[in-house]
Amino acid sequence: MAIQKLLIANRGEIALRIHRAAHEMGIKTVAVHSTADADAMHVRLADEAVCIGPPPAGESYLNIPNIISAAEITHADAIHPGYGFLSENARFAEIVELHNMIFVGPKPEHIRVMGDKVEAKRTAGALGLPLVPGSPGPLESVAEAKAIAAEIGYPVLIKAASGGGGRGMKVVPDESQLETLMAQAGSEAKAAFGDATVYMEKYLGNPRHIEFQIFGDGNGNAIHLGERDCSLQRRHQKVLEEAPSPVISTEVREHMGRLVAKAMADMGYRGAGTIEFLYEDGEFYFIEMNTRLQVEHPVTEAITGLDLVREQIRIAEGHPLTLRQEDVIFRGHAIECRINAEDPRTFAPSPGLVKNYHAPGGMNVRVDSGLYAGYRVPPYYDSMIAKLIVYGTTRAGAIRRLRRALEEFVVDGMKTTIPLHQALIEDPEFQSGDYTIKWLEEWLANQDGTTGAP
Repeated sequence: MAIQKLLIANRGEIALRIHRAAHEMGIKTVAVHSTADADAMHVRLADEAVCIGPPPAGESYLNIPNIISAAEITHADAIHPGYGFLSENARFAEIVELHNMIFVGPKPEHIRVMGDKVEAKRTAGALGLPLVPGSPGPLESVAEAKAIAAEIGYPVLIKAASGGGGRGMKVVPDESQLETLMAQAGSEAKAAFGDATVYMEKYLGNPRHIEFQIFGDGNGNAIHLGERDCSLQRRHQKVLEEAPSPVISTEVREHMGRLVAKAMADMGYRGAGTIEFLYEDGEFYFIEMNTRLQVEHPVTEAITGLDLVREQIRIAEGHPLTLRQEDVIFRGHAIECRINAEDPRTFAPSPGLVKNYHAPGGMNVRVDSGLYAGYRVPPYYDSMIAKLIVYGTTRAGAIRRLRRALEEFVVDGMKTTIPLHQALIEDPEFQSGDYTIKWLEEWLANQDGTTGAP
């Protein structure tokens, strides 16, 4: 079924990104917004806009009845959830389909399975993906946890079965601290996600975070679009991503790519998905699957030439995949910097009025942002205000282009993390690609004796 009008159930740069892809396909768009986002760029550019509530996300962007009502009164025939908010809410996907609208995303049952960390791990293992050694399911008792930890060896990691972002996660160095830290992880998980369920994994000392982009058509066909290296993280939040990874060889990429594509084909997966691994000492370990578009999808677009949002919409309409695996060719190198409205030293949020705005340009420079001069960045949502993506034929060339683009980037009126990225890309270890998921926090701690950028 061809989509005629698409409601975008999101805000900020991703809402704008989806709008642009839809308009290029001849599809009309409906923006939904809170009262705080009435002047947002995606609201200004969409064909129609509907206010769905006050600033708190729970009363607007997470308000399913209001979003469905907005779709019905505008006669939208499809809804794209973007990322975050309701994008991995299986019940929302079901409700959309119950209202005879197309959900631009995976099947609800796949969202549900992969949203439960324990069930996701069990499913991934059954599909042949390599797992981190750990508990086969939720931990039922301290005695069980001690027995499993003794078998796999300390240190171990206690993790919340629901949610993410580092909440409900505790590293246990030895048995004497297991009971206390397990209880703390359960309490945090209950407070953050309403679910105290935890499970255990072997703690990997210093891995990289490598994720594979996949697409399935829902009919047993799937392809992979290579990997992204997302190891540069602070407090489990990604800061800079690149594709391909500086440490993954063509042979390893092809092997793991075949593995993840086959797993998704066997699952009958529909749409875009990302399978995330920890990578240490030449071994991959599945950690989770995101059943949505990723923030960092533009680096994959840069090295493959494929419009991932357009592909999502086509698959939702029932079309087959645009490409076969043999048609996917990886060229060059791409890097994405997440630009946040934050103090680059303390990382305190810094929302406010954009007094002057100039986005960098030139060949192979892309900025995904809803900013403009005179726009007031609201304090109610995630602090990311822009993504700067550069492409080069080589990694060194991409870094040189990124350096130039960051110099051109102007956002006056608030503090941003642009200086952080400028300092980061000058570090010799980053330039050589020699980093892991622990590297950035250690680097930050060493900058002028502070916990922030120079």
